[in-house]
Amino acid sequence: MCGVKRTVTCSIDLGLTGPARLVYSVAVAAGIPLADESFTLTVDGAPVLPTEITDVHGTRLHTAYVDGSTASMRYEAVVDGIDAVPVVGDADDIVYLRPSRYCESDSLAPTAASEFTGLSGLDLLQAVISWVNDKLTYVTGSSLPTDGAVRTLLARQGVCRDFAHLSIALLRALNVPARLAAVYAPGLSPMEFHAVAEALVDGQWWVVDATQLAPRQSLLRVATGRDAADTAFLTNFGAATQLNGLEVTAVVDDFALDDTTKLTQLR
Repeated sequence: MCGVKRTVTCSIDLGLTGPARLVYSVAVAAGIPLADESFTLTVDGAPVLPTEITDVHGTRLHTAYVDGSTASMRYEAVVDGIDAVPVVGDADDIVYLRPSRYCESDSLAPTAASEFTGLSGLDLLQAVISWVNDKLTYVTGSSLPTDGAVRTLLARQGVCRDFAHLSIALLRALNVPARLAAVYAPGLSPMEFHAVAEALVDGQWWVVDATQLAPRQSLLRVATGRDAADTAFLTNFGAATQLNGLEVTAVVDDFALDDTTKLTQLR
């Protein structure tokens, strides 16, 4: 995998209604070897220089204060190689065991206990992936931005973030630290930003993707956090914005077929 080239792009066009602070989370995470990268932002056609901020997990945020009628962002990156093994932080086994906005592990504790009795470690991860994949149907546009894991389970359908939130909530309810990662996903159809879970088992973070819609070995980390509240590709503070256009591409030169019977890491 270390010699495989991955190329990703993202464009976001916004309508602005007034002054706002825009925060983009579209750049590949810090630590991933880049052969080439560009980030451009224009407001009413004029270039704006954003500020880059990197969080504890390597999420790179590009933020700018804007005032105009339209904002256009373009991002391109060529990645040649893989990231190091995901680092386990001192507080990860505390932060990622707590219930969060979209992962109500406390509410789902009885369900988790009854469905996964006697399982632990990597066997538990495979069981959760299979269970969520079996219980949910992937339906584009079927969920609301405010839906959490409980509502997803009741609806029995959702999109990638819903699959990830339910997986995370079940794992946390079983005392397995779990978190969400936003990624570029070569092979995904239809192409879009993708969301997967990561679970901390045996001192390492492992990918948990119950959708099984993209080869895990080609995924590129963008953002990492408790749930979708921490990993949105765009956040605005101030005047309202309207999403007028979003396009994402992600391609990889070559990769082996994903063996879903084996676990892997997001690198």
